[in-house]
Amino acid sequence: MSTDAIVLLKEDHKEMRRLFREFQKAEEGPASRRQELVNQILEALTVHTYLENEVMYPEVRKLLPDLEDDILESYEEHHVADLLCAELAAMDASDERFVAKTTVLIENVEHHVEEEEQQWFPKVREALGRNQLQEIGERMIAMRKDAPRTLDDPKARKSQVDAATA
Repeated sequence: MSTDAIVLLKEDHKEMRRLFREFQKAEEGPASRRQELVNQILEALTVHTYLENEVMYPEVRKLLPDLEDDILESYEEHHVADLLCAELAAMDASDERFVAKTTVLIENVEHHVEEEEQQWFPKVREALGRNQLQEIGERMIAMRKDAPRTLDDPKARKSQVDAATA
């Protein structure tokens, strides 16, 4: 398994895309299946966002101040996704707006992922190199097992507040 931070984040992105496709296939199916998939999406996003907010973004911001505007935009995109996630967590899958809200979340996350993978990650890889990315990745791996799984976890809330004031 790679310890490269960008590789790890791309693996998370791949898993989220898989969950998004599963949700889209289940839109017309039973509400219980949609609920199950959204719960999985919310958990995956919570863990991923936590690792980016607590490790990747602060480290890159410190090492590459020229990318600060990109990082601030990413924090704001996370904030929007967090709001949608919180609303979805409080909804029932049978709610008439559940699919629409999930679709908006998916579109926002896909936009964020595309920007990271196409624009931001190449800049970070070029500037930091393999050793630094592996060190960042090792920290992310160590934090993953204790990362919050739900937005109401105090660690997730602290991470959101820290990101909002970064």
